Amino acid sequence: MVVDKKCSGDIERLFNREFAGQFNTVLVGGALEPLYQPAQGDNDLHQLFYREDYFSSALHEIAHWCIAGEERRKLLDFGYWYNPDGRSREQQRSFESVEIKPQAMEWIFSTAAGIPFSVSADNLSAADAEASGPSRDFLGRVQQQAQAYCKYGLPERAYRFTRALQQFYRTPDPMNAELYVELCA
Repeated sequence: MVVDKKCSGDIERLFNREFAGQFNTVLVGGALEPLYQPAQGDNDLHQLFYREDYFSSALHEIAHWCIAGEERRKLLDFGYWYNPDGRSREQQRSFESVEIKPQAMEWIFSTAAGIPFSVSADNLSAADAEASGPSRDFLGRVQQQAQAYCKYGLPERAYRFTRALQQFYRTPDPMNAELYVELCA
């Protein structure tokens, strides 16, 4: 099944059905940039914003949310630092080191939804051409992490969401390590 941008509402409904009640968190599309906004008051909801109506952006932000522990979910954008597009080679290596698990998880989510996955270096305007794309090491580590998730299991929220995607899109079991052997940049 090929998913187009009008299906972003489906992913919002799936996420909100799975997590709004228990975790007081909703997924919201239409943002200019992704952002996690913790609840401001007792009756407010935590909001996980994804870029415009991009399905892959939603999956990526959900992966970050699934990895963030309880304390990080109390912080704006989970307390992560972010160097914008145009990072140096050293900054790009730091970026890649914290993106291995979320991108591996996003790959599993994409597989569960029946859509292609491309790893993102998120550094298109780097002055150094070598820093603009994902390194070979990064590609290999994302692949290894996806296979490790299949072998040893996903965190509980990620597992729940993977199964929700699989059931909704009626895809084969995405927890087969053999599915994660070829990674495209």
